[in-house]
Amino acid sequence: MNKKIIIFGATGSIGSSLANLFYNDKQSCHLVGKNEDELKKISDKFNYNYSVCDVLKINFVKSLQKELTQTEIAGIVYCVGSIDIKPFKLTKASDFVSSYVLNLVAVTEILRAFQDNLKSNKGSVVLFSTVAAKKGFTNHSIISSAKAGVEGLTVALAAELAPNIRVNCIAPSLTKSKIASSIIKNSSIEESISKMHPLKRIGEGIDSANLANFLLTSKSSWITGQIIAVDGGRSSIA
Repeated sequence: MNKKIIIFGATGSIGSSLANLFYNDKQSCHLVGKNEDELKKISDKFNYNYSVCDVLKINFVKSLQKELTQTEIAGIVYCVGSIDIKPFKLTKASDFVSSYVLNLVAVTEILRAFQDNLKSNKGSVVLFSTVAAKKGFTNHSIISSAKAGVEGLTVALAAELAPNIRVNCIAPSLTKSKIASSIIKNSSIEESISKMHPLKRIGEGIDSANLANFLLTSKSSWITGQIIAVDGGRSSIA
């Protein structure tokens, strides 16, 4: 049976770039997202199966289990995320809860559901954090705290699920995407943010996708429990 990588958030800039890399490498994958029209476009392009799924819905994982019951899973990559930016005094408890559920709780549901499948296939898991989890940025209290939780989950599961499942995390800086479009509204704002990075540009989906591709293959078979920055140098030398 052909083993597959499951891409959650497959219609985003990182997820779709990763699907393209898998296609070029002749690696089978299954796309998961909540926008069926966008999923179908990628599916038609690469001839991949897909599932429509909203990870904020209760019991969302049960329908996925039914759809993937005959699938051997070689890896799971969770590219789902959010950019919740506002002054702390304007935040509400519900902001933190919804961000925490989307960025962290949902992936725990997924990994519990497919843990045995991943274990039998010596699978790899790739999660996503942000440069803001370690580097303090104004107005980032919601997303920074949620993604810091993802980093904690990464190292905890890497320890608990070894040696059969590897778990790693990628921490990008701002990446061109639909969810970042409100931040980089025009070229002057984008240029200003680009200058904050030693490599003087905003990230592209392919930047993180290339690393995720590596972490999901046997080429990284001795790597687990790592939080790896893909951030143009912003976390360490900016």
